[in-house]
Amino acid sequence: MGGMITFKRPDGQLCPAYLASAMAGANAPGVVLLPEWWGLRDQIKGVADRLAQEGFQVVLPDLYRGRVASDAQEAQAMSQALNLEDAAMQDVVGAVLHLKAFGKRAGVMGYCMGGAIAVVAAARCKDVDATVCFYGIPNAELANPAHIQAPFQGHFASRDTWCTPAAVDALQVALDATTTRFEIYRYEADHAFCNETRGPVFHPVHAATAWRRTVGFLWNGLMDAQD
Repeated sequence: MGGMITFKRPDGQLCPAYLASAMAGANAPGVVLLPEWWGLRDQIKGVADRLAQEGFQVVLPDLYRGRVASDAQEAQAMSQALNLEDAAMQDVVGAVLHLKAFGKRAGVMGYCMGGAIAVVAAARCKDVDATVCFYGIPNAELANPAHIQAPFQGHFASRDTWCTPAAVDALQVALDATTTRFEIYRYEADHAFCNETRGPVFHPVHAATAWRRTVGFLWNGLMDAQD
């Protein structure tokens, strides 16, 4: 359904990305989709295609510039080498502005590493109109969730040892202190429960519920941003 494009970052550099185009065409709301630490695997491209089928224009930045992790050890090394601030404030912001150049509202959605980057962009970029985060929270020095102003939705797993329940509690406390419209959902599941390629940790029932909530939230949030 999709294909590769390039867009310009705020610093003028070019970023490659996978574009999944909505049937609704140029007037569709936009979503910047951010991957887990694996990079641009077919699985995350499939998520972009599903979002396009739901009516969104989707840009999936290639944060690793062509590299795709073959196993968890390589993925960990690649994610640790990635400058998360640069990814959020250059790749993600550039993708948001690319979508908005066509008159769309634009949200950000990410999984795991991508979820953490989405929170950074939401807290530090006023052009983000809505954010959905799946089991990813950045370090405090990168972003203060209390600075998030646009609608926010988070999906987290009760048995997650990386994005822990305690970290989710702290996120909710920070958001409670704001006037931001937000939703936090917790699932009796493991990290990456929405990734259908992850074998025993994949939870099809919770994944389907989270998807339904995500699509409804993005439509409502991005339509509100149009007004």
